[in-house]
Amino acid sequence: MIRFLHKHEKSEVDGFDPNTPVLDYLRDHLDKIGTKEGCAAGDCGACTVVLGELDGGELRYRAVNSCITPIGHLQGKQLITVEDLRQGKELHPVQQALVDCHGSQCGFCTPGFVMSLFAHRNSFAGPERREILRSLGGNLCRCTGYRPIIDAAVQMYDSAATDSFSQGREQTCAALLELRETAEPAQLRLAQKSWRAPRSVLELARQLEQTAGARLVAGGTDLILEITQGLAEIETLIFTGAVSEMKEIADREQVLEIGAAVSLSDCEALLAHYWPDLEELIDRFGSVQIRNQATLGGNIANASPIGDMPPALIALDAQLLLRRGRDTRLVSLEDFFTGYRSTLLEPAEFIERIRIPKTSGSGELRVYKISKRLEDDISAVCGAFNIRLEDGLVTVARIAFGGMAETPGRAGHCEQALLGQPWNRATIDKAMAALALDFSPISDFRASAEYRRQVAQNLLLRRFLEPAPPASQPRVSHYA
Repeated sequence: MIRFLHKHEKSEVDGFDPNTPVLDYLRDHLDKIGTKEGCAAGDCGACTVVLGELDGGELRYRAVNSCITPIGHLQGKQLITVEDLRQGKELHPVQQALVDCHGSQCGFCTPGFVMSLFAHRNSFAGPERREILRSLGGNLCRCTGYRPIIDAAVQMYDSAATDSFSQGREQTCAALLELRETAEPAQLRLAQKSWRAPRSVLELARQLEQTAGARLVAGGTDLILEITQGLAEIETLIFTGAVSEMKEIADREQVLEIGAAVSLSDCEALLAHYWPDLEELIDRFGSVQIRNQATLGGNIANASPIGDMPPALIALDAQLLLRRGRDTRLVSLEDFFTGYRSTLLEPAEFIERIRIPKTSGSGELRVYKISKRLEDDISAVCGAFNIRLEDGLVTVARIAFGGMAETPGRAGHCEQALLGQPWNRATIDKAMAALALDFSPISDFRASAEYRRQVAQNLLLRRFLEPAPPASQPRVSHYA
């Protein structure tokens, strides 16, 4: 059984197919048809709902894509849909602002925009344009155009009216705390299918060892596509998001440790603090809805050759703490990938945490993502350059790429052509030629092999031409 709040009411679900996305639960079982299905892939935002969750005793509201959120993920949270916002006979200030600013035409996308704006209004004190654009980046509109929607995002702050959610915040926190302290670990079962939520890393390890074929699910932003688009039926899902040890972040003197179940939204600020280039990379990883659920560990374990984070983490010499039962081992991330979508993980072994040494200066890491769209798109090539200079000579060169081979990997020939050499155009030209020896990219619908090869070389040239930012000023760049 899983327990959660729907609006302000306690809800229980039992004997339910754990493969069911929240979207289908709302539309097919609760007749809540305001939430729309547009893509079933987390791309369009029409299905956006808001989840409320306790974070250090405070209530945090976040927008998520209900089409790729398994129903089990509602455990211990508050679910809010577009139908829940109406305040008696009055529209919610967000809804009223969209009406006043003519922010809806066909209306199909409107519920998703409403929920993204509701989450934004509960997260930001005022209408700062950059944050508004970030919050709406995962919502697509085909007919209205975005200007009136952005106008509504600004105007919704004009209303001083409170809603039932702000008025009942204390009671909601108490109810969520009660759900958190429920003695029994949450689970769902139907016939041979199950969803489980172990609370400790040892219990997670035990369940993996005892259940052949079990699949770990964290944010589900990739795995659940097997269900929604591939029509797969996964027999056993084991959720990592309830494991306290895997949700922790430890900022130590020499190393940053991030639990594998920490979402990108939760680690973005800290990563960007030490390596400013990661801020825009994570922004371009996916929409706010995706980043609120996608985890750092999941992006690595997925083993996609075009995953955004592995090239940057390889360039930073990150390590992975792997666990199987009570046994753990530490491996270098660059050695973790063994082939296309394959890794060093043994049966019942999983990533527990990611360790990133803090030895690199913040201005030394540069990351460039090349994709067909600026926002919400998969990389054709992603290059990460961790280069250190002393007295005009290259003393450290860790260069990694995604999209250039069947696994993310380092450019060894290119690095050797740089090490110990003066930082000048002649050295860069030699390193660009050496880079052509490091990878044999393929041609696909995102880019040709020759394009990838040339772009990778040009990114090294860009790294050379791009000046370093002042030490006190974070670097904000605009990637192609």
